[in-house]
Amino acid sequence: MDRLTTPRAVQRYLNDLAYNTEPPPGGPQQRTFRSVVATGMAHCLEAALTTAVILEQHGYPPTVMSLESVDGLDHVIFVYKARTGWGSVAKSRDPGLHGRKPVFRSLREMALTYFEPFIDTTGCLRAHGMVDLRVLGAYDWRFSTGHVWKVERLLYETPHTSIPVSETRVDRLRRRYFTFRREHPGVKPVAYYDRSTWSELPAHFTRV
Repeated sequence: MDRLTTPRAVQRYLNDLAYNTEPPPGGPQQRTFRSVVATGMAHCLEAALTTAVILEQHGYPPTVMSLESVDGLDHVIFVYKARTGWGSVAKSRDPGLHGRKPVFRSLREMALTYFEPFIDTTGCLRAHGMVDLRVLGAYDWRFSTGHVWKVERLLYETPHTSIPVSETRVDRLRRRYFTFRREHPGVKPVAYYDRSTWSELPAHFTRV
């Protein structure tokens, strides 16, 4: 916590962690900062909670945003407001769903930059919603050694703002995605996105 004082520093820390794919026999997991540090791995919501715990100690409110997908595979990111605008810190198996630089005038404007990278075989962004985790009161989402499912329930219950979807655009983006994966087996698409507002990516994405 003393070393990671900025969103950029935390993003770099998350980039070096393994992604928690929640393999059997453990089943679904929803761990806190304590377990993420102990195991060196995190999925998106665990990474958002870890970021919230660290940056809360440096004056940032513990606010996270849920990005809702049509296939139920939602994404969660930590969001913050700097002098230059809104930004985010995030971890994902997909390169386009990591953090964003603090350059956006609104959360909606930032959420829309996740639309294209959300398109894969089934995913499509349809809504976004933000919540301050301090509404959970005494519930220990920061340091518990158990699973904090109440956080996940809170995000499901948080009001979301819908994002208009053009089916024509989605079809075009999905065809592009399938074409890329067919031509580049085993590689995640990176180059064809506008990455000017993206935070640093994990090295294994940029080496390809």
